[in-house]
This record gives sequence, C-alpha cells and structure tokens, in this order.
Amino acid sequence: MVVTHGSLQRARGRCALTIGNFDGVHRGHRALIDRVTAAARELDLTSCVLTFEPHPREFFAANTAPPRLTRLRDKLELMAEAGLQRVHVARFDARFAELSAERFVKEVLVDGLGAQWLLVGRDFRFGKRRAGDYAALEAAGARYGFALEAMPDVLFDGERVSSSAVRAALAAGELRGAERLLGHPYTISGRVAHGAKLGRGLGFPTANIVLRRAPPLSGIFVVEVDGLGRGVASLGRRPTINPVPVPLLEVHLFDWDGELYGRHLRVRFLEKLRDERKYEGLEALRAAIARDARQAREYFARHG
Repeated sequence: MVVTHGSLQRARGRCALTIGNFDGVHRGHRALIDRVTAAARELDLTSCVLTFEPHPREFFAANTAPPRLTRLRDKLELMAEAGLQRVHVARFDARFAELSAERFVKEVLVDGLGAQWLLVGRDFRFGKRRAGDYAALEAAGARYGFALEAMPDVLFDGERVSSSAVRAALAAGELRGAERLLGHPYTISGRVAHGAKLGRGLGFPTANIVLRRAPPLSGIFVVEVDGLGRGVASLGRRPTINPVPVPLLEVHLFDWDGELYGRHLRVRFLEKLRDERKYEGLEALRAAIARDARQAREYFARHG
C-alpha cells in the first residue's frame, strides 16, 4: 500500500475513493474499504482512502475531542491488511479547514487524487463550516465526471457500527462487545521506554509504553503481546506510586526474561480484571499485582 502525506500534486491516475477518519478501522470502515476495493477492480482504478491527521475534532476542540481508538501507524497497518492500494493522509490544519466545499472537491478530490468513483455516507459533510453535503457531491460529480455511491449504515448483531459505539464499549470494560464491533481484539501499540523500574522492585518487571494521548479505556487487563506471549497489564495513571499525568501502559509478561527497551510492541486486550486503585503502600500494591497476575493466568487456563 502506498501512503502519501500533506500537499497533493496533480493526480497522474484515477482512483475509486472513500473519505473518513477511520478511527479503529471497525466493521463499518471495513465495509467501506471492501466496497471501494471491489469498485476499483471492476473499473480498473486504484483503490484509495482519504483520511486526516489530526482528527478534525482534535483540531477544532482538542480538549473535548474523543479519545482515539488507533494511532495513525496502527490505522494504516489495518488499512493495508484490508487490501487498499493507497491512502492519502491530509494534514488537517487551518489552511485545510478554510477550504470551501467547491475547492475541496476540485483541488483535493478531482485534481489531487483523481477521483473517478466516490463512496460516502449520505450524512457526509465537507468543506469550510461543513457546508458541502451529499447533494453537493452529486452536482460536482455531474460537473467533473465522477460517479457517486451512497454507503448505508453497517449493522452488526442489530447494532449500528461506529467509532463512538466502540469507545463506549471500551470505557465500560466490555472488551468482547468492542471486539464484535471492531472485528478484531482491541490493540494498543507503542515503543518500550525506560521507567522507574518500580515493577522490577516489586517482583513484576514491566515493559512501559508511554502514550501521547489518553486511551478510551483504563484499568487492569489480561493481554497478549505479538511475538512475546501472554501477560497482565495496567493502563492508567499509577495513583499509588509516581503518578503520571498521561496514562501509561505497563505490561508484565509471564514467560519473558530479557530486555525490551526500544522495541515496538503490539498489545491485545482480552479481558478487564478491575479498575485502577490507589493502595496504602508498596506491600498492598505488590499483593494486588500478584492477584492480578494469578487471575490472568487463570483466564488463559480457561481459554487455552
């Protein structure tokens, strides 16, 4: 998959295109991607997604924007797995936000990406102050010669699939519900950083992954790490010792003895054990971690 960023040059080819934030790349997003890739094959076009960095809601209201389900790197990996040929990541900044609906269509979709076939939902809005709508795209398609198709809502087990629904499930600790909507286990990835080595001193060494943004869930979890095995993880602000302003992911692997500093880990969340708590001293904390590790091992014994 080819990934391009930032400003667009005049397109050299034509594409089948869809547009969105694709946070989580859930079942609804996969349905969009599947339809775009199918249309691209039928019409001998390049399958393409236009997405944004940062999320427009982060640009307009950073303090109230919802937590991200996926970092950009993870989102692109999931899109590549879905079979897309190209993703363009537009930088959503003040200049981009000021594009009128007409300029967005001509400069980005037509001239920049070479859209010949476009798939969006009927509630899709675009351009400065969200002035553009589906009817405006229909008119633009007639002017510029691209076909337009409406994507219906995607339902799974009778529930509309959306990033908001996934966030709500994760916030409630309903990991299986989130997995049903995502189509895959919820995952956080990141690079292992040096920490205070508190876990090592308590007998439970951890791989610490610093997160740039607060995630949509918190607590103590049963996890698996790609290529390294099973474990238990804490995701939170460490209220007992050395509190942190931004949540930290700390993973204790059961059958690993070695250095992980600098490695990029992919952590899958399988079951929530409990919420994060503040304990009175290190001994109470050590006992709680031991209980968590035991319960995680029991989970794996039950699930094979």
